[in-house]
Amino acid sequence: MMDQLDDRKLEEMLRAAFEASTRIYQERGFQRRIGFGRRPALVSVDLANAWTRPGNPFTCDQLAMDAEIIPGMQKLLAACRANGHPVIHVTTAYEITDRDAPFTDMGLWHCKIPIEVVSTTDTELWAIDSRIAPVDGEHTLLKKRASAFHGTPLAGILRAAGVDTILVTGVTATACVRTTICDGLAEGFRTIAVRDCIGDRVPGAVAWNLYDIDAKFADVHSADECVAYLETVDGARVAAE
Repeated sequence: MMDQLDDRKLEEMLRAAFEASTRIYQERGFQRRIGFGRRPALVSVDLANAWTRPGNPFTCDQLAMDAEIIPGMQKLLAACRANGHPVIHVTTAYEITDRDAPFTDMGLWHCKIPIEVVSTTDTELWAIDSRIAPVDGEHTLLKKRASAFHGTPLAGILRAAGVDTILVTGVTATACVRTTICDGLAEGFRTIAVRDCIGDRVPGAVAWNLYDIDAKFADVHSADECVAYLETVDGARVAAE
């Protein structure tokens, strides 16, 4: 109960800070809108069991996961599948998990966080959560870095499909989602952060990052707004032109 009260107090403090800093951003020309394009794709980052289920160092807020993120993802997936929009699931795992190995596929990330607990040998850990599991025709990419673009064929897959807009979901707001959004914008895609389908493991992290992302790197929209877009944009026709 006390944790819930503390979280609410933190959210109130963040909202007050956002209101004050919004004025500064807008006066200086930030918070412009990038808008939805004509050919969207859903990019789901690290919604795999090591992040979505309890008991792992990477486990994220389970209340948000079960009550908001997974249900929101299910709505987005249904809209993508019904309307022919591409879906790319992204997960993370490592082949060389010995920190003392002379070389690894981790870079030096293991010097900061316990990424060695996600080994490619434990396929269940890095498998996409069964509640939002990929279906035939959807890509699943394995990444080694925070960004889903870094060292993966994601940009090429999107461009080959004629995609101009990416709806980004997943975890965590502070790292893999944020860097994917930043790289997506840099790669020339219209970036949309799906507010209620992005999580983290630290209180306040999602609210702060989405606020800052909305000012600099992406438009932030609700899952319902994104579903409405997915159901009305004629992406299949555009892709065929």
